Amino acid sequence: MNSKSLEKVAYTKPSITELEVEYATDAARNGWGEKCYEYIARFEKLFCDHLCAKHTIATSSCTGALHMGLTALGIGAGDEVILADINWIASAAPITYVGAKPVFVDVLPDSWVIDPAKVEAAITSKTKAIIAVHVYGNLCDMDSLLDISRRYNIPVIEDAAEAMGSVYKGKKAGTLGAFSTFSFHGTKTITTGEGGMFVTNDDELFETVSTLNNHGRAKGQTKQFWADMIGYKYKISNIQAAIGCAQMERIDDLIARKRDIFAKYYERLKDLPLKMNPQGEGTINGYWMPTIVVDKDVPFDREKLIEAFQKQNIDARVFFWPLSMLPMFDDKPENEVSYDLYKRAMNLASYHDITDEGIDRVCNVVREALT
Repeated sequence: MNSKSLEKVAYTKPSITELEVEYATDAARNGWGEKCYEYIARFEKLFCDHLCAKHTIATSSCTGALHMGLTALGIGAGDEVILADINWIASAAPITYVGAKPVFVDVLPDSWVIDPAKVEAAITSKTKAIIAVHVYGNLCDMDSLLDISRRYNIPVIEDAAEAMGSVYKGKKAGTLGAFSTFSFHGTKTITTGEGGMFVTNDDELFETVSTLNNHGRAKGQTKQFWADMIGYKYKISNIQAAIGCAQMERIDDLIARKRDIFAKYYERLKDLPLKMNPQGEGTINGYWMPTIVVDKDVPFDREKLIEAFQKQNIDARVFFWPLSMLPMFDDKPENEVSYDLYKRAMNLASYHDITDEGIDRVCNVVREALT
């Protein structure tokens, strides 16, 4: 059958209902003047309540939220920030924005997230932060990382961009570090089109980032157009926040659907020589992106699997490359797990409205490639 005659299976797209349209329309019609921040404040409150966190600041992107958080921690030129080699560049780029150096360490082979032992080995006098990225919803070993944080007095930052719905030993991802960041890009579990969130339980950090996000104008400043420091403008728009409010009112269902999709993939693929996203003891994985990692002893060609997906009109999404392989960074082949993992892994289509037939089509392609 020609691929063009098959219905498209997208790797991800948002779940948008009439509620999102209604709120966005109201913001476009009425959310101006004195009402220009109403949906933003409401969105922040809904997100805060969902996480059981103390403070939230809605931003134009997760990247911007991370940039401001690093700035607020005083990280700058000559400093180092440790993070896993397997990540999207958005976790590393803000480190360079403040003049610091990203230090890439290897990941754990079973969870694909930062290896605490490698973190501790990489600490120097220049280390000023550790970024724990919960890749694809998989949770970092926060107990070990927070223990390192206490012993070395180095803050742990959670990049929870992909971890909506993930829970670590009773605490929701994004509530354990000095601060955390979330993404609401159109691919994420909840979306505002583009957007992010800064989250912290630290009052001082919250006030600093609030000031930074308002062109450096401090809360309570009475002088018009007076800036108290050099700041940024990473604010989300009221219309985007309106969509976010609708998404947050549906959040439990959106998270549950992601977990349901993963369960269906797991059931269909469990007999094959591969591993999927782990769910450690005492944790809940939000399963943003169901992922397969083919066993080492099995012949596998990622490019051929991509071609097979494309022939079936299925979006193909590769596993993240090691960041140290990118041209702007130095190679780190000593990160052996990272340099092996990406070649054996693929993300699977997982948008909220995917049908069982769509999941079957994806699984059939995977099965054919491995049998």
